[in-house]
Formats: sequence, structure tokens, C-alpha cells
Amino acid sequence: MFKMIIEEAKNILKKDPAAKSLLEVILLYPGLHALIYHRIAHWFYVRKHFVIARWISQFARHRTGIEIHPGAKIGKGLFIDHGMGVVIGETAEIGDNVTIFHGVTLGGTGKEKDVKRHPTVGDNVVIGAGAKVLGPIKIGNNAKIGANAVVLKDVPPYATVVGIPAKVVKIDYEAFKDKENIVYGLWL
Repeated sequence: MFKMIIEEAKNILKKDPAAKSLLEVILLYPGLHALIYHRIAHWFYVRKHFVIARWISQFARHRTGIEIHPGAKIGKGLFIDHGMGVVIGETAEIGDNVTIFHGVTLGGTGKEKDVKRHPTVGDNVVIGAGAKVLGPIKIGNNAKIGANAVVLKDVPPYATVVGIPAKVVKIDYEAFKDKENIVYGLWL
């Protein structure tokens, strides 16, 4: 656990130009604290200790202002910048090296049980402040979601989406064609 904390703190130090030291990040960054609490809560959740898992997640929410359901699956290198008001739902999946700004919701659109209700976010994605990403949609690797966007449909890799509802405004074709399956081009 200590090694994970140091690795996540170093990632934040690298990504945040305002961070001055590793000690500052470890002691004072609510996004890191929420992630640590989540890792513990998730451990209990996958072992079907749901009440303990939810208690830890609610404690974390009160301490950090960030609500992550213990069922959410989160990869390495998540950076929650400024954090307040972030909500990540139960069936959400987040890849590696994702950056999420304050006020972001990775939420569901229904009340069904035992089905995927929340987004799957690929690797190296940036989600701007206040964005709402809703439903069992997929956000492709290296995508960027603009501030306050409302994303209701899949987002292709290397795309930038903005607006309500969110629409693709740019795709980095050079990076895209070398790294991803061309089938994603059908989304355009």
C-alpha cells in the first residue's frame, strides 16, 4: 500500500504544476486521499463486505468531497485535480493515467441492477471541470472531454468533445492512425 501511495503521489507531482513537493501531495491532496480510501473500500467490496466498503467510501466523501463508489474499477495514475464534487458510479471503469477535474460525474442513466450503468474511460483521458459522462458508454484512449460537456454517446480515441450534448470537434488523426484500430473511424 505504501508503494502505491508513493507512485500515485509522484504521478500527481508530475501532472500538477502547482504541486511543490511529494510531501505536500501526500499530506494535502484530496484526490490522492480519495483514491487511497477507494482502494481500501474496493478491497472490501470485491470480497462482498458491502457495508464496510460503503462506510469507507462515505467517510472518504465527507473528508474529501469526492464520492467514489467502492465497486468502481480504477487503474493506475488517476489524478483528480481540485476534486470537490467528483462522483464516480458503481459500474464505472477508469483506465490508467486519467485526469479528472472538479465537478465531474461518471454517472448512470437508469436504476437497473446487475447491469453496466456507468461509463468506461480509456487510458490517458482528460475530463474537464463539470463534465457529465452518463450511461454505459465508452470513452476512447487519449480522448479529451471539455469542461461542462454532457457526454451521452461513445467518444472515439484521440477525440476532443465539447458541448451539450457533447460532439466531436477534433480528432488527432496522426496519433490515431498509428495507435488504434481504424474501425473507430466509423464513429465520425
